[in-house]
Amino acid sequence: MPDAPSLPDIAAPLLAWFATARRPMPWRETSDPYRIWVSETMLQQTRVDQAEPYYRAFVEAFPTVNALADAPLDDVLKRWEGLGYYRRARNFHRAAQIVRDDHGGLVPSDYDAFRALPGVGPYTAAAVLSIAFNRPHAALDGNVIRVLARLVALPDDTTRPATRRDLQGLADALLPADAPGAFNEAAMELGATVCTPKSPRCVVCPIQAMCRAYAEGRPTAYPVVSKKAPVPHRDVAVALLYDVAGRLLVQQRPEGKMLGGLWELPGGKVEPGERPEAAVVREVHEELGVEAEAGPLAARIDHAYSHLRVTLHAYPCRIVSGTPVSDLPLRWIAEDEIDTLAFPKATHKVFDALTAAQRTPTLFG
Repeated sequence: MPDAPSLPDIAAPLLAWFATARRPMPWRETSDPYRIWVSETMLQQTRVDQAEPYYRAFVEAFPTVNALADAPLDDVLKRWEGLGYYRRARNFHRAAQIVRDDHGGLVPSDYDAFRALPGVGPYTAAAVLSIAFNRPHAALDGNVIRVLARLVALPDDTTRPATRRDLQGLADALLPADAPGAFNEAAMELGATVCTPKSPRCVVCPIQAMCRAYAEGRPTAYPVVSKKAPVPHRDVAVALLYDVAGRLLVQQRPEGKMLGGLWELPGGKVEPGERPEAAVVREVHEELGVEAEAGPLAARIDHAYSHLRVTLHAYPCRIVSGTPVSDLPLRWIAEDEIDTLAFPKATHKVFDALTAAQRTPTLFG
């Protein structure tokens, strides 16, 4: 790795800039480590503007770590609904219970103790402990990686673990002992608002004079990253199953899997060469132990996750024989109960499509 600029050259102008340029955010108005932890957990995979209303609603519903620990997981997931990456919410809920039970309801300020909590990685530990407790830990997120890679014109692939270790060492070396939290926030803010991926505003950058990528005249050449593999696509067939009262059958996903703890429509992957309407009948039989007939396609929804694109094919189905049984929790819900449960965004898109097509009265009796 190229030599880093000296610490005073970076910290002083960066902190001076941050003092006037910092954006107002609700989590910057508190020193409560729990609320800072909430914000950092939400911001791991979510933009600031998207996270802010969720943050306000979440801390209103669960104002303390003990309140979160005491809440049912279904309530926590419902408050998280729409943010995605639901493992964050499940881990955070479990971590809150450990804080309540093993740490007297106080967020630990010790790095090893905090890092041991479910869902707390190196970045979250460094960010929360530096901001809330002024602990000397450098936080390395995507924004900071971009700032540092440009600062030293780093030629190495920043997705490689060895390069990440080098970048962490650089961040550690640049961290001022007297203001670690402010420095971490300033570096993240610089990456989010000035040193942006495609159109960096170098003219207003407080550390422009020390930036080697700027001196080279090609800041967007950094960070160097390997090409991503194409995002795979999957067709999924789901069933709209109703009882005699017109209630819809939903099942809860297992906690250890993607979208764990959320409720969804029964169904599954369409196999190669299989028609979606045949797949939904097969999946209903395999998952619920019933024979069913599929009606005409009710909704076709495209949805993208970070690592996967899916097309949901939703079919109203009639049970021909048998009673639904599953190892997963099942519930028959009326239309007005949809908003009481947490569903994946793709499932909500199915509900929205049905409503837009004015199918809801038929589907719910």
